[in-house]
Amino acid sequence: MAKTIHSMIRVLDEARSVDFYSRAFGLKVADRLDFESFTLIYLSNGESSFELELTVNKGRTEPYNLGDGYGHLAVSVDDLDGTHARLTEMGFAPRKLVDFKNGDKLVARFFFIADPDGYQIEVLQRGGRFL
Repeated sequence: MAKTIHSMIRVLDEARSVDFYSRAFGLKVADRLDFESFTLIYLSNGESSFELELTVNKGRTEPYNLGDGYGHLAVSVDDLDGTHARLTEMGFAPRKLVDFKNGDKLVARFFFIADPDGYQIEVLQRGGRFL
């Protein structure tokens, strides 16, 4: 069996990204590895052993082109409405709350928010398959 351990995204500004993920989702720096041409920052919290790896390429000044393929990171929270309100108050501009249904059956409640580099994050109400 394979165990998922991290996902990596390339970011332009380390401090801005670390601040966003810390304030928005409580992710803290678990490790930081500095190399000659890049830095790896591993973020995590006590909710899961899964980590988000931020890669900062030194000397990069242009934002990354995220392309037209739609991908996202997903997190679950205990209080979706409260999290949406908190992120709105912080000026992070989360998108609208969505009740996602299959017919009459509620599959999930969620909203999306973009990080400072434009990566999309789906924030789901914890429950069902989204624990």
